[in-house]
Amino acid sequence: MIIGSLGLFLYGMMRMSDSLQKVTGSSLRKFFSKMTSNPLKQVLCGLVITVAIQSSSATTVMVVSFVNASLLSLSQSIGVIMGANIGTTITAWIISFFGFKFDISTISIPLIGIGFFLSVMKGEKKRLVGDMICGFALLFLGLSFLKASIPELTSGAVEFFNSYTDMGNWSVLLFVVIGAILTMILQSSSATIALTMTMCALGWLPFNIAAAMVLGENIGTTITAIIASSVANTSAKRAAMAHIVFNLIGVTWVLLIFNPYINFVSSIISFVGGGDPMLPGESDTTYLYGLSAVHSIFNISNTLILVWFIPQIEKIVRFLIKDAHTVDDIPRLQYINAGLMEVSELSLVQARKEIVHMAKIVKQEFIYARQAVSTDDDNERKRLIEKLSKYEQITDSIEFEIAAYLNQIEHASLGKTGAIRMRAKYRIIDELESIGDSGYGVGRVLKRMEDRGFSLSAQMKEDLDALFVLLDKAMDEMIKNLSGNYSDVTNIDASKQVESEINSLRGKLIIDIKAKMQAGECEYPSCTTFTDIANECERAGDYIINVSETMLRT
Repeated sequence: MIIGSLGLFLYGMMRMSDSLQKVTGSSLRKFFSKMTSNPLKQVLCGLVITVAIQSSSATTVMVVSFVNASLLSLSQSIGVIMGANIGTTITAWIISFFGFKFDISTISIPLIGIGFFLSVMKGEKKRLVGDMICGFALLFLGLSFLKASIPELTSGAVEFFNSYTDMGNWSVLLFVVIGAILTMILQSSSATIALTMTMCALGWLPFNIAAAMVLGENIGTTITAIIASSVANTSAKRAAMAHIVFNLIGVTWVLLIFNPYINFVSSIISFVGGGDPMLPGESDTTYLYGLSAVHSIFNISNTLILVWFIPQIEKIVRFLIKDAHTVDDIPRLQYINAGLMEVSELSLVQARKEIVHMAKIVKQEFIYARQAVSTDDDNERKRLIEKLSKYEQITDSIEFEIAAYLNQIEHASLGKTGAIRMRAKYRIIDELESIGDSGYGVGRVLKRMEDRGFSLSAQMKEDLDALFVLLDKAMDEMIKNLSGNYSDVTNIDASKQVESEINSLRGKLIIDIKAKMQAGECEYPSCTTFTDIANECERAGDYIINVSETMLRT
């Protein structure tokens, strides 16, 4: 019954949290960007979002994803995580005010009925609100079942618990560990706190031991972010580690003054007329208010102290997690390998960042192509041709990975604009992969030239270099367009100008080389090699402008 009740509680919380995130998803990124300019705003940002979506785990996973996608810096993420820790205490207060004062299950069933009817109505917002109401009702229904499923203590059970709760400071440390482990298993501090509150209210645990469990639950809740960052980049791993460092420091200093801290919380509850949670036989609400206060005061005071030491926390996590080193200078996915975000709109943001990363890779490929054309060192040319072959495989792989990621995004939850941009992303990654093919095409032409024992003249190399310079400029314009918001791309005149210059120069070079070939001034194989490379560059220019035009149309 306890396991089933916890399952119902967790399912209700997930349902409510997911719905709230989808309702607010399209505006979350703007809120993040506006609210992270200084530490105070960062803390408020984390607090507001966690209160809104009722899940600090979801907020911290979101923060890790944002850091992974370079939407937040490491220092900004630390402040947001601090605010999320404060925001998660609201759940405990909701349970305190509503959970045990009256039988919430009596209104849970009608709420599920209302939520169901809303969830089958037309309109995305109505369906999401219906899901949210159902989640809210199931959460408190699970809490009601949880209270009913824990039996009254027998004398034998009292002895059993006393043997573990009467060991002084060792008992406190033991239940800190138990709270942390239980939260790691459930992956929800709210569920563990609800269970702790219930056990305390029914007399299973004395108030100070239950408070120790609450402290441990603050450590255990970091596991969700750790899991999310396990496949993410170094910065995201550091953001998750900052969450652990922040909570560990807080729990450590509170444990050093544990008894005075608990007495301080008790005096506050007594002062406001809630009774003394340190005394046995008080009402359920006294213990609930006491544990909620323990949770809130811990996170608020810990944030007020450590918010001034964000740079130092950043240094600690940078020391603990070293910079990743690339193997053989071969790029890999950087942003979407942390998995889908809870909100489809935000998953599109991650995909956009990965597309910009892909664009930078194809630009690097053409830098290698330019070097391969201009070098006089045969061994260096062979090395660069091999690099072009590897990069072509990489662009193929990245295109596939991004497309697979886009396929997983919940299309139904995207708005009209989001759906248009989703289609645009498919077109853009196809064009970028084609640019990569053109870079590899240059390598194939050079390989064929080497196999036949011909070479390009110094003048040919100089002429082709001018074409590569324009391509580099065109790619810079393309990357600039991709890096901004879609709505910011209102004209692509600069991109069109460079593309026109590429076409014009390529046309002039082809005419000149044909004239030289007819005049016998260059050998046929060298001339065709020159022409093929110029054509590959012109094709790449066409693909580049296609990307910018796709951006403009969205």
